[in-house]
Formats: sequence, C-alpha cells, structure tokens
Amino acid sequence: MLKAWRKFISAGTLAMMMFAALMSVHAGPAGAAAAAVAQDPEQDIFRIVALGDSITAGYEPGMTDPNVKPYGYAERLLEQGWYHGRTELSNYGILGLKTAGLLAYTTAVKDGAAITAEGIQAGLRDPRISGLAALTPQIRTELAAADLVTITIGGNDVSSLFMDYKTLTDADFAAQLAERLTEYSSNVKSVLDNIRAVNPQAAILLADQYQPAPRIALGASYDKLMNAAAQFTAAAENIAAGLNQAGAQVKVAHVAAQFAGVEGSLTHIIGAGAADFHPTQLGYEKIARVFAELQWGEYRTPAVAAVASAAAPMAIVVKGIELNTPNKPILKNGQNFLALKDILNAVGANGKWDNKTSSATIIYGGRTVIITIGAKTIKVNGADVAIDTPAFLQKVGKEDKTYLPLAALATGLGFDVNYSSKLRTAFINP
Repeated sequence: MLKAWRKFISAGTLAMMMFAALMSVHAGPAGAAAAAVAQDPEQDIFRIVALGDSITAGYEPGMTDPNVKPYGYAERLLEQGWYHGRTELSNYGILGLKTAGLLAYTTAVKDGAAITAEGIQAGLRDPRISGLAALTPQIRTELAAADLVTITIGGNDVSSLFMDYKTLTDADFAAQLAERLTEYSSNVKSVLDNIRAVNPQAAILLADQYQPAPRIALGASYDKLMNAAAQFTAAAENIAAGLNQAGAQVKVAHVAAQFAGVEGSLTHIIGAGAADFHPTQLGYEKIARVFAELQWGEYRTPAVAAVASAAAPMAIVVKGIELNTPNKPILKNGQNFLALKDILNAVGANGKWDNKTSSATIIYGGRTVIITIGAKTIKVNGADVAIDTPAFLQKVGKEDKTYLPLAALATGLGFDVNYSSKLRTAFINP
C-alpha cells in the first residue's frame, strides 16, 4: 500500500507542476465579474486575504488547461462574502509551502522588504514564486486593510512523515511527530504575530490539518495517523487560544473533522491516475463551509443550483436576498438581462417610465440614470455612458417589462455586480 501511496504522490506532484505554470501571479479579487466598476473609496468593502499552501491556492491534480481557473475554498469564500455585501479576495497560496516558508514570507510582508524565492523556501517548484516574492509591499498594503485573513498551512511539514509511517517504530514516529509539532507551533505563532503587527484587528481563521487517506488504504494504521492529525488540531487550538481576543479574533477552522471517515470522497488520494493529498471539489466545498460558518454563521447556496437543467434561469441575489419573481432572467446574444423593476424594488430605488421616449429614469445613490430602450448608451447624471447591449421590452403576461443587461447595473447605477458561473448566480450589492 505504501508503494501505491508513493505513486499517488508522484502523479500528483507532476500534475501540480504542470498546473502551476498556468496559474496567474495574483488571484484576487477573484471570481468572474459581470462588469468592472471603479470602487468608491468610501464604499464598505469586506476584504479577504488568503495565505498558505496549495490548499489555499485551490490546486487539484490534472488542472493543466490554461483556461481552467482554480475553484478552491478561497473562491467559494469570496462567493459567500457576496451574500453579505461587497467583498474582495486576494489569494496568495503558494504550492509546496511549509510553515517555515510562510514565516519567511510574512516576515518580509511585515517589513515591506524584498525577498527572493529561495529566501521564502528553498526548492519551491511553484513557477509563480518569483512574482509572489516580489509582491510583498503590495501584500502588506492589502493585509493592513483586510477584514479577514485565512490560512492553510502545515500539510507539507508532515507529509513525508505520514508517507514513511510504516518504516518507523511507534516510538520513532511519536518522537518525529512531536518534533514537527513543536516546529509547527513555533512557526505558526510567529506567522500570526507578523500578521498582527501589520493588522491588529482582522479576524484570523487558521485551518487544522486533515489526514487524507481512508481506512481502506491504511488498515490498522488509520487510527495512528488520525491521532497524529488530532494532535495538530490541538496544537492549532493552543496557538489560537494564546492570541484570541475581543475585537481581534483568532479561531481554528476545524477542517480535519469534516474529512474524518470520508477521506476517499474528499481527497484525490485514491483517484485513478492522478491521486494525491489535495481536496476534490467536494472537499474544497467542505473547507469553505467551515470557514464561512465561522465567519458568518452560515454557508449558503442558491436555490437554482439544485436545478439539474442547464436551461434553468440563473439565480439573482440582491443585498443577500435571492429574488423570487416571475420575471426570470433572460439570456440574449450571450448577455444576461434582468427585469429592471425587480432590481429597483430590491434596492429601494425610485424609477419612472416615459412612454414618449421609451425610457426609464432611475434615481439612486446620488445618481440619475436614464435608460432608453434600444439605445447603446445610457445617461448617468447627464453624461452619455456606453453599454455593450441595449435594454429591451419583454412581454410578461399582459405587461411589458424593461430588461436591462446585467453589466449596465454596474456601469449606470454603480452597483457591485459579480457573476459566479459555478453557482450560476449574479450577486448584486449597491
């Protein structure tokens, strides 16, 4: 079984290297935005900074297509943030990173100092690493403004020990585990101290370490490795307890408990041809759920996501409320259109229809916006602003409803509009 496990790891490492070459230097803000809109500096934006290893990066084996973007726990957490308002994510997950590497990285971030790839961690095979090393001043600025910092780290510290467990006596295994736990605790505490030096108030969520192999792969050793994972959880709890305080919380995201007993479905460890320690999509969702429930007390999914048919309309979430209306979104010429009246009602905006000019005038947030049916421009406070596709009238029952392209909500009304293709949901936040 150990030989098979080693083959799994080798296959995963090769796929990781191929995939890493395709990833961008800086992931955030993440998500597929329906429209870009300049943010008002006075707007209340919830900012997430994700730090750590390949779990933070959202890696899965076999992701070699340059058009495939990671969809890990951090991207899901961003979507959960959209349910609660304007949210941005900066993802600085580094493939192969250990706690010592994260300590070196956060020390450079804290100091705003330049650091080399080798200065972070020798031998890192993440081809983005030079670019990530150069971003330390930018990361410091983002970290200082963060409301939430999430961390996954530690798996690479113990992976070799877990792979070699069969060659070690129980006493040797326990001694090496204790040594690595001591190093983990020291490094992670210093990492958190670095973060606190830059941002004294952000909430910090630190994930514990799941044991990735199912009982069927480990046999009698399963309980031994589960006990080792439990000791890592206890170490994380001790670190958090020493730093947690009112107004500056440090909490442990209990990821390990979600994987216990169902490792085979939540990791790629027994996947044919590409198995390794990394989570499956279901595994990443479990991790995101733990983080989201710690932060917001809930993990939400749109009702439309349960509909199997691809022809079903997308979900619309406005200010955290999923719209339930007979005026369903319309896909036309590759663009999503929404019934204008539904959006105005949801945000409490005033609108007036002019039959003579076939136009709607909307007043909201200090803006007066005029939308004319069929026009390739809209007026925003008297100035013409181009839109890609014009509004149109759609008969719904006996009424004609004005349908506006999703992107125009951002362009004209200044809304924050994000579209998740995974959830088939548009998130609209004024």
